[in-house]
Order: sequence, then C-alpha cells, then structure tokens
Amino acid sequence: MAPSPGAPPAYDICGIGNALMDLEYAVDDVFLRDSKLVKGHMTLVDEDRMDALMASLSDHEPRHRSGGSAANTVFAVRGFGGRGAYSCRVAQDRVGLRFLDDMRRAGIDTIGNHRGDGKSGRCLTLVTDDAERTMTTFLGVSENLSIDDLDDAVIAKSAHLYMEGYLASSTSGCAAAVRARELAESERVAVNVSFSDPSMVSAFRDGLQRMLGNGVAQLFCNEEEALLWAGTDRLDVAVVELADIAPFVNVTLGARGSLVVAKGKRTLTPGHSTEVVDTTGAGDMYAGAVVYARGEGADPADAARFANFAAAEVVAKHGARLDGIDDYAALKRRFRTGG
Repeated sequence: MAPSPGAPPAYDICGIGNALMDLEYAVDDVFLRDSKLVKGHMTLVDEDRMDALMASLSDHEPRHRSGGSAANTVFAVRGFGGRGAYSCRVAQDRVGLRFLDDMRRAGIDTIGNHRGDGKSGRCLTLVTDDAERTMTTFLGVSENLSIDDLDDAVIAKSAHLYMEGYLASSTSGCAAAVRARELAESERVAVNVSFSDPSMVSAFRDGLQRMLGNGVAQLFCNEEEALLWAGTDRLDVAVVELADIAPFVNVTLGARGSLVVAKGKRTLTPGHSTEVVDTTGAGDMYAGAVVYARGEGADPADAARFANFAAAEVVAKHGARLDGIDDYAALKRRFRTGG
C-alpha cells in the first residue's frame, strides 16, 4: 500500500529492467561492418551469436562492469543521495551474483526471482574511435523477467517508477512493465519511461505503446528516437507528439545539451564541453540526474542542466557508470560549486 499521507516514500526510485554484465571493447568501423552490426544501435542476439562475437574479439581485452540501462539510472540516483530499489532477474551464476553484489554494496535493494537455472545476461559494448557505442545483447534469463519479479509494496512505496524501453522486446517483460505502470498509477507513483534505443522504437513500437498506456508522467529519449517515434525529420514536430504521451519530456541532443518540454513549455538547455571517450550510459546517467534533481525540488529546466553536466562526466570516461558510488556525490558537489 502507498505511504500514509505526509509520510515520505521509502524509495526515491524503483527501477525495472535488465540485469546485465557489460563487456566493453574498443573496435573499429571495419569490425562493425564485418559483424553486420548497425553502428550506434543495440542488437539483440542469441547465445550462439554472442559466443561467436566474443570469439572474434578474443585478441581484445574487455572492461567488465555490471550494467543494464535502468540499473544504471537507479545506480545514479542512489549515488546522488537517493534511495533505490531494482526489480530484475538473474541466474545463480558468476555474472548474476556479481550484478546483485554490486547493487547491494551501493545500497540498492534488489527485488526479483533470482533463479539458479539458465544464464545471466551479457552486453557487448563496442566503442569506436569516435566514442560511439554499438551494443549487442544476450538477455539470458533477463528475457524472462515477468510479473512474478515485481514487488507491489516496493512500487507503491516509491516516489518514481522507472522502466527502460528494452522491456518492450520481451513479451513477459512488457507484461511486467504494464502491470507495474498500472499499480504505480493506482498508488499515485510517478511513472518514468525511457525509449532506451532507436531499435526499440523501430522494432518494438507496439510493446512500447503498451508500456506507455494512456500516458506517463515523464518520458526520456534521444533525438533519433524522438524523430523515429513521430516519423518526421523535424524535432519541433516530434516533441508535439511526445508531449501527448507525457507532461514532462526530456530529449537528449548529445553535445548540444537537451530539450525539455514541461507542460507545453520548451526549454533548450546547453551541453557541457568535454572530451568524449565513450557515449555508453549517457542517457542512463541523464535520466538518473533528472529524477534525483526533480525529487529534490528542482524545476524541469534546472534538473536538465544538472543532467547535462552529469552526462558530460560519464562520457568523458569508459563505461556506463562512474568508477565508484562516491564519485556521484563528488560530481554533485562540483555542479553545485560551478564545476
């Protein structure tokens, strides 16, 4: 049941999404072309295809880190000082146990059906010299995330429910997202959805539409996803359609910053100059910063300014997260003191 009137939520954010181990490799465009991968997009693969790709990268040394889009966002909220919970599914294997340990050591409560059968998910993040990330994902048991992995009480006791668009690719995951949204709506919990990747918009639009229902409180997407969703090459046209989905829409624009649409009012917030090393996780960090800042009372434009700053920090390093949970608090202090 929802917190009693006047009582603070137990969690600032409850995320639902995939639990993955990220393996990051430095590659060139030739490798992407030879592997028939679409640059800048995420491609779902089966275990055999994943193993074949990893074999072709056997002479490369990867970086390992727990990942998953919504997990990265919850991690950011927690790092900035919020309270987080995460619903996911992992196997009883090394990858799954490490994922859970990383989340719990950060102070994030993990929820879900952690079964011993199957394999936990993995994501190959392939970064080219221009810092663009291309991903191939084997979901493993994450593909079977379902309503059984939800905790109704945790959702009801949260200020925000955050769901990644990648759930649209799984029948059971999409059903879980719909159930979570309906519960959140009944308990007046703010529902946040991210489109996550252009491939979700182009290949799994029906699933995204089911996740969105009759609308949500907050929508996150990047410019390419916004244009794909609206079927236009004009962002000003696209945001009109997006504003019908949510009263608050944040569209990330890369180095140009982000466009905020708050109850019809549009504000372009500039980006921060940085040397881009790896764009992996930029959108996840951005969303986490917005959710945290809004929870602290920031208006939509100011929350986006903090999010632009945070995203610029994560793209200046390798990986989707900062190196440690304490680094998020340090980032927040730098922003508040003018960088």
